[in-house]
Amino acid sequence: MTQWRVATRRILVEKDVKQRGIVSDVLTNWESVKYFTAEHRELTRYKESILSYQDTEAKWQISYQLLFLIQTFLLSFGLMAGSLIIAFRALRGEADAAQFIVFTQYFMQLSGPLDRLGWLYRQLSQNATDAEKMFALLAQKTEVNDHPDAKDLVVTDGIIEFDNVNFSYDGEVQALKGVSFKIGKGQSMALVGESGSGKSTILRLLYRFYDITSGRILIDGQDISKVTQLSLRRAIGIVPQDSVLWNDTIGANISYGKEGATDEEVITAATAARLHDRILSFPEEYATIVGERGVRLSGGEKQRVSLARMFLKSPAILVLDEATSALDTETEREIQKALAELAKGRSSLSIAHRLSTIINSDQIVVMKDGSVIENGTYKELLELDGAFASM
Repeated sequence: MTQWRVATRRILVEKDVKQRGIVSDVLTNWESVKYFTAEHRELTRYKESILSYQDTEAKWQISYQLLFLIQTFLLSFGLMAGSLIIAFRALRGEADAAQFIVFTQYFMQLSGPLDRLGWLYRQLSQNATDAEKMFALLAQKTEVNDHPDAKDLVVTDGIIEFDNVNFSYDGEVQALKGVSFKIGKGQSMALVGESGSGKSTILRLLYRFYDITSGRILIDGQDISKVTQLSLRRAIGIVPQDSVLWNDTIGANISYGKEGATDEEVITAATAARLHDRILSFPEEYATIVGERGVRLSGGEKQRVSLARMFLKSPAILVLDEATSALDTETEREIQKALAELAKGRSSLSIAHRLSTIINSDQIVVMKDGSVIENGTYKELLELDGAFASM
């Protein structure tokens, strides 16, 4: 019975996770649901999930109550059997009323704790089953760990070097193959190439979200695998391609770039990101709630919040992943000027497809299938008349 109940509870937990996932997916992707008039389809899918969950829950509740009835029956049977034995002995003159009273009192004092222990066992069994996924997650080993003798990264010139870097996500397909390049002090480098060429992988490895298979990644001559992850990521500021916001005020989302930032610093960063005037047009201004994942803001506004975060952080190294892809031409031009000011004296690495954002880069690296196939300035690559010139 216990094994069956545990197995049923596991199935119940899986179905609960599934139906909650459906709700989350539909609410997150509500626009896609409406684009494809899939409201009825999603309603049916959710209804089927709920009915399946309720069916399993009904079976589990029946087993729960059955176990409770068995426990109650055993206790009642014990009381009845003991009472009958004393009554039979009393008829034979071997017992009296006092013995019956003593028996019932002792039994009642014992049955209460036993009943409580039975309830406690059922609850512990249920909670342990419910927490199995959490325990499994906590048991997972961290793939990227600080070296035992790791020291804090000290950024002086911001020189970034990839030295014959090889990397694979799954241990089979190579995402990067012998990638080498160097970004000098205060220089800017742009990564270009078709989708899946390894550009975003380079950014992830620079942040050390993964450890490389072989080679070295250096910042000012310091191997990033030998420095603390905290100091490494504090030294780098990024504007990601997908700007993820918290369901909080727009001011709080900007201040996420720097813990303890003052209101004046937030306003300065928003102004640099060409967002301040737009925020003032909101009824609640900086106290405006942006909604889950920033649903109340446009794509360009969310991207400017990410830019404001980086302006606020003012990092030693800048990383831009399609940082202005959601902006109109005029706003992009203004942001590029602000980024140029921020980048003075700082090394920067960017991914971009618009020529206007990479034409002034000190170095352009062309990627294909995880390898560097061309490297040079904008003019040099055009004169080479190779892959970059044909883009």
